Amino acid sequence: MMKDIIFEELKQNMEKGLQALEKSFNKVRTGRASLSLLDGIKVDYYGTPTPLNQVATLSVPESRLILISPWDTSALNAVEKAIQKADLGLVPNNDGKVIRISIPPLTEARRKELVKVVRKMAEECKVKLRNDRRDANEEFKSLKKGNDISEDQMHDYQEQVQKITDSYIAKAEGILGQKEKEIMEI
Repeated sequence: MMKDIIFEELKQNMEKGLQALEKSFNKVRTGRASLSLLDGIKVDYYGTPTPLNQVATLSVPESRLILISPWDTSALNAVEKAIQKADLGLVPNNDGKVIRISIPPLTEARRKELVKVVRKMAEECKVKLRNDRRDANEEFKSLKKGNDISEDQMHDYQEQVQKITDSYIAKAEGILGQKEKEIMEI
């Protein structure tokens, strides 16, 4: 039935919105070493831009240290340049075999700044969720116009849409709360 398709689409779109929020949160530096900081870095490996994780083993041996072990030591300098070029504020230390990236602790001011950044990201996610709600409600209104559903059914479906929206906004708030806590930890 059409209503099931609309609800399914709504949930899928909202789920994608939450996944995008989590993905963008992973790129926010929290003073803790995280391999997701290096996502998207491409190394010029024999003339081909290659993702960093395809030319080296990446690990986090300590909470404030990222270790990069290129499989081919001749790629060490290229890896180091790629990290510097990514402009993440990270300083790679090359010892001839591996690259160590020490993650400095965040200052209180920087933590508060990052909290504002993640709140803005969460707000953008909630706007997207509300847009998904609006789109689903519009589809139900057009079904009502086409006399495919009654006025009462439309209102019932819109209430269900609101409940779904509320639950996803609560999930976004939960994800935000976790990230804020992570940022404010020393």
